[in-house]
Amino acid sequence: MKTTATWLKGFLATATVLAFCSGALAETKNLTAKVTRIQGAARYTTDGTTWKALRVGQSLPAGTVIQTAANSMVDLVLGPEDTIRLAPQVTENFTVLPPAEVIFQPITGPDTVRLYSDTTLAIDRLTSTATGIDEVRETMLDLRAGAIFGKVKRMSAASRYEVKIPNGVAGIRGTVYHINAQGVVSVLVGTVVLSVVGQDGRVITQVISAGYQYDVRTGQLTPLPDTLTQEMAAAMQTVGTGEMAPPTIYTQDQTTIYVSPTTGTRPPSSGGSGGGE
Repeated sequence: MKTTATWLKGFLATATVLAFCSGALAETKNLTAKVTRIQGAARYTTDGTTWKALRVGQSLPAGTVIQTAANSMVDLVLGPEDTIRLAPQVTENFTVLPPAEVIFQPITGPDTVRLYSDTTLAIDRLTSTATGIDEVRETMLDLRAGAIFGKVKRMSAASRYEVKIPNGVAGIRGTVYHINAQGVVSVLVGTVVLSVVGQDGRVITQVISAGYQYDVRTGQLTPLPDTLTQEMAAAMQTVGTGEMAPPTIYTQDQTTIYVSPTTGTRPPSSGGSGGGE
């Protein structure tokens, strides 16, 4: 009996030491979103007040809010600084794979996000924790207006990748997706789980699998239209690969209103200038 008690005490002590060491080895790093492509005009703020022109090559930390103007686009690569590289300039002359081939194509490379016109996106959280066994990533994006496209490689079971929209949140795992702020979620590869608050206050959960899109406004789950499938396949090949065109230069202003998420226009200027020519 005494021998058993002694063994148990030693086992518990060893387990405590191992748990402590495991916790000590788990190091959480703050990652950044690097701007790899700008077409048109875009700006960002890290304090919610002061806006600055966005430039290719910038690394944006969590807490940054990005806005794109009309007819504009921004590509971001999410990851550690030492794994992000700006690729040579690309053109639009690429070959789009047939949908059946794209769906089964493995997702490689870093996670990427593309912001389309009149989009407001906040980077709420972007971290990586090395546990000694695997890498636990936490990516939290807040889509306040407009639409984004994303490509996410397969993650560890403990990792989280979420995109908030005004009335819900989408959980994403190893996925090629397109989401707009009105609640239309389209999936080319993988699966997205969308949870939204309905008009009656109830939480609605919908699983969207590859090849389908869900519209929260109608409650309809439908196959991806061919045009959207081709558009997402093309974006999958080019997002985050390099700068497409130099950014449009515009006069910076300190106003909080930049573009309209519904009309894509800016209000009449009352003094300063806020957009590109």
